[in-house]
Amino acid sequence: MAASKIKIALIEDEETIRTSLLTLLYMQEELDVANAFEDGETALTYLEKKPVDVLLFDINLPGISGIDVVAKLKVIHPGMQCMALTSYDDAENAFNALKAGATGYILKNTDPKKLVEAIQDIHIGGSPMSSQIARLVVMDFAANRTEKIYSDVLSRRENEILSLLSKGFRYKEIAGQLFISIETVRTHIRNIYEKLQVKSRSEAISKFNN
Repeated sequence: MAASKIKIALIEDEETIRTSLLTLLYMQEELDVANAFEDGETALTYLEKKPVDVLLFDINLPGISGIDVVAKLKVIHPGMQCMALTSYDDAENAFNALKAGATGYILKNTDPKKLVEAIQDIHIGGSPMSSQIARLVVMDFAANRTEKIYSDVLSRRENEILSLLSKGFRYKEIAGQLFISIETVRTHIRNIYEKLQVKSRSEAISKFNN
């Protein structure tokens, strides 16, 4: 008896990318493409009534985001496996997707063969992630294992940046660690100084540790 096919759906607003992905997916004998959507609202309406085994979703969509779609669907269909397929390789989007209920996070530049393998993996209980995203997860756990330095006045990102400052990292190194621009780091640091009412790195770190 032949194994049943994996029923999948895709949410991707860019037509060229959606067409390319569908071409790949339709070629796979083990996959059954149920539907493809351009926006989150349409996908949500359809999938609430007709769930699939695996949902591939982009994050940035017109209207409701892919992350919000997943959060709503997981309440109704907790067994549906949801995997982000996106160009966003930052920690914030990755963790928001995982907190919403996604169990996989793959970047769009992933090799087609590996994408198909990821779909198969998530279907049997795995949690496939692109190597960059897996590294972010590991870094986050590693950071949480170190001595806790935290300020309720600051946002999570600001706490991350000030923690790195306290360890001697320079702006460029912080930008590299968090996959953001140096200008974004400077903006966060200006906000940190303002919130903590300090004027220098040393004052901020001293207040941060206290």
